[in-house]
Amino acid sequence: MKKYAAALAGAVFAVSFAGPVFAKDKVIGVSWSNFQEERWKTDEAAIKAALEANGDKYISADAQSSAAKQLTDVESLIAQGANALIILAQDSSAIDPAVEKATAEGIPVIGYDRLIENKDAFYITFDNKEVGRMQARAVQAVKPEGNYVFIKGNGADPNADFLFAGQMEVLKDAIDSGKIKNVGEAYTDGWLPANAQKNMEQILTANNNKVDAVVASNDGTAGGAIAALSAQGLAGSVPVSGQDADFAALNRIALGTQTVSVWKDSRELGNRAANIASQLADGKKMDEIADVEKFSGGPKGIEMNSIFLKPVPITKDNLDVVIDAGWVKKDVVCQGVTPDSVPACK
Repeated sequence: MKKYAAALAGAVFAVSFAGPVFAKDKVIGVSWSNFQEERWKTDEAAIKAALEANGDKYISADAQSSAAKQLTDVESLIAQGANALIILAQDSSAIDPAVEKATAEGIPVIGYDRLIENKDAFYITFDNKEVGRMQARAVQAVKPEGNYVFIKGNGADPNADFLFAGQMEVLKDAIDSGKIKNVGEAYTDGWLPANAQKNMEQILTANNNKVDAVVASNDGTAGGAIAALSAQGLAGSVPVSGQDADFAALNRIALGTQTVSVWKDSRELGNRAANIASQLADGKKMDEIADVEKFSGGPKGIEMNSIFLKPVPITKDNLDVVIDAGWVKKDVVCQGVTPDSVPACK
């Protein structure tokens, strides 16, 4: 694991410092859906570092979970002279007018992490169906049979459905055979942990607490679900999935209340997005970007130029991967953990 982590960290380092040379003094605008989740600060730091290395200026806006505010945010970024836009969409459909305005003015748009299904937008993300598969595999390995709950992401975010589709690919045969029973599923408005907790509480009540596994779509929703399980004395006995390798989630894995978090190294995602934004602002065509591939798997079937990065599932057995890669410090992961109980905490 240590060799793998070192190689991964080296790859990120190489991406960060061995990129192409761009014309300087461009303005790259970034529209964030919100800053509630820990990981977006990591993404932002990577984007800023790459733009600074390119001699470009970073400007941004936080939509604070409001699709309406995000529309005005993008207009503001355009008015401030953005030469390219990176957009983490709060609502993938509601953002369309802003994307159309930008592209009509010749400003390239990158849909960041979440799909913005528009032929004139570039799409960069991790393979979200594979993330869903990884989540389901990890939970099923612990509980191959029983009552399953699915705490999904925001219904306005296509990623929520990509993840669920991946989960169902893995679990379909067991569901069809009756080994696994879906006893509750719910979208989580805004990906908010508090909403995930409410959903989980309602499902626990409806099933008299007879729940054997929870497939939660990210670490925030996992945290909400675990809070609900904890209130019923079930935390640690029910496997729970997540994604993003949030520090709190990695600690939960070490403590045994969360089973898996799928790590998507957002340092690489942010770096690649920033460099692609600079290239597109320089006039490079989307289909000329390195590693680009065609994607048409969105709800509308629109073909887009895309890049998909590879995720890594993190469990109690390989927590050293994120520690050795410099993602998180050992003392953060291992806080409150009996050292001999987790390999990475010895």
